[in-house]
Amino acid sequence: MLRSERSERLEGLPRDFWLRQIERLDPAVDHARIYGIVARHEFPWDLNQSLSFALFRTYAVPSIGVLLHETGEFTERTQKRYDDTTLLLDAMGEHGLDSDEGRAALRRMNQMHAMYDISNDDLRYVLATFVVVPIRWLDAHGWRPLTEPERVASAHYYHDLGRHMGIKELPETWQEYAVLMDDYETEHFAYDARAREVADVTLRLMATFPPNHRAPATAVVRFSRAYMDEPLLDAFRFPHPTTAERYAARAALRARAAWLRRQPPRLSPLYVRDLPNIRSYPRGYDVRDLGTFTPTAPGRMSRCPHQPPA
Repeated sequence: MLRSERSERLEGLPRDFWLRQIERLDPAVDHARIYGIVARHEFPWDLNQSLSFALFRTYAVPSIGVLLHETGEFTERTQKRYDDTTLLLDAMGEHGLDSDEGRAALRRMNQMHAMYDISNDDLRYVLATFVVVPIRWLDAHGWRPLTEPERVASAHYYHDLGRHMGIKELPETWQEYAVLMDDYETEHFAYDARAREVADVTLRLMATFPPNHRAPATAVVRFSRAYMDEPLLDAFRFPHPTTAERYAARAALRARAAWLRRQPPRLSPLYVRDLPNIRSYPRGYDVRDLGTFTPTAPGRMSRCPHQPPA
């Protein structure tokens, strides 16, 4: 168990302390507040894991995975690319899109996307994975599933982010995001050796994260694949895990969920930057300096560069 999961909890408060706070809020209006409770109090580790898997599965869409390979960011600077992505998203969530820090993080992300010829459909699909994958992860592995107000708030939160990114024709509900994601993957999941390389280096990076680093890297990679569904495995031509591997992987998270269910609520927020996975900036960072500033895949540069509204 991560040390951060054992700390900053207060005995005596009921386990549903945060759920009671959420029940007083309107998910359509207070979606940022609700999402912040979910991400930083109720499920900080799970949200980080599930969003990492959300990004991972987008590599199986060749138009996305191949572009990431061509930039070289994921294959040559894997840790930094992982850190920059998570820190920018975390800054928007922590400070809000109406704050100076949140707008700076959003502007950096939009500037990087605008350097390349990325379709609206691909951007919309990636956003859908951010809504849907955490819901399904927590249904399967969380100490509790997300409630309906939490699911509604998540859809509103990412709809607002997508609007600020300039993404068109966004779904309105989490169910519509789920249909979009599933349909897009059915149509577009396909094997490409370059996308497979991006997936491989990402799994190797995950094997170095605490506490994974204490186990052999090959075992960690096999364990990670045990959480993947068959369409994703097939798109990368990964070997399918054995029944025993799937059982062991799920049993480990069931045990963790049972332990967490008996713990008091977390009062102090846990931010992504506090997790041991983030290692590129031991002396701190400014969100305005994160990411890349010149195209690293010149052949895929946008023909019509634009800056979506921030």
